[in-house]
Amino acid sequence: MASDVIVVGAGIAGLTSAVVLAERGLRVAVWSREAPAETTSAVAGALWWPYRIDPEEAVAAWSLRSLTVLAALAARPEETGVRLVAGTYAGAGPAELGPWAAGVPGLRAAMRGELPPGYGRAVRVHVPLLDMPAHLAYLQRRLAAAGGSVTAGRPLSSLAEAARRAPTVVNCTGLGARHLVPDPGVYPVQGQLVVVENPGVHEWFANADDRGTDSVYVFPQPYGVVLGGTARSHVWDRAPVPSTAQAIIARCARVHPGLGSSRVLAHRVGLRPARAAVRLEAETLPGGGRLVHNYGHGGAGVTVSWGCAEAVAGLVGG
Repeated sequence: MASDVIVVGAGIAGLTSAVVLAERGLRVAVWSREAPAETTSAVAGALWWPYRIDPEEAVAAWSLRSLTVLAALAARPEETGVRLVAGTYAGAGPAELGPWAAGVPGLRAAMRGELPPGYGRAVRVHVPLLDMPAHLAYLQRRLAAAGGSVTAGRPLSSLAEAARRAPTVVNCTGLGARHLVPDPGVYPVQGQLVVVENPGVHEWFANADDRGTDSVYVFPQPYGVVLGGTARSHVWDRAPVPSTAQAIIARCARVHPGLGSSRVLAHRVGLRPARAAVRLEAETLPGGGRLVHNYGHGGAGVTVSWGCAEAVAGLVGG
């Protein structure tokens, strides 16, 4: 079957864009070098939270739209991999978070008795926390139900290759855009994390500086607790560093002491696709085809996924 749209990339941006387009009646094929379960999205800690992403005003709109969609999906966590989980973001008050914070239901300053040790201010809120392998599988099922398809193991030498097979191409290649566009402004922000057995943690915790190289986050997932993390710009290495893992566990154990003795289940490293600003725009290819870019989401691909996908659909329709 001929495709109306080929989406290149099978991470969270690609699959979400494909679902939105297919459910609007377009014939959609996803092409990807990697299967969804092998993408950077699959190893994400996956808390809804705008982090290391610009431009600020657009990110606020994309994030809040995604929050609405993900909160609805959280009504069926076993099916969608999305849960609404209470948690604490430490080191900032509501006014310091950005223009998106005012649109988050229930977000409030932590009271004195709720402050984690060592922090003078924090916020409390219920937000979506995603089990990414389960969520990516859900998106694939939803795409298939809308008539779309995913073909993994299909690397491209150029986006023009896809444009020869469909009138519209959506570029959701993340770091791959560095070579495929080519766009030298895309660079990796390496994130290392550790997964440990859950000693009884039920809420998430995070403290992260957009400019820092180390952070603290604790995300309880069905398969264990995800501990993080790092944010090393322009680092391409995907090999976990043992000393870094030990430091991550030590930082998280200062928040939840039981984590210090929890059995380690896995070490993971992902490369966030960062850019000075998200590229979400359309252009006309030399042969007359339409190319829509949707990449450069930094540490917030999940957070802006549905908002950006709907913007993509608007550009495709335009």
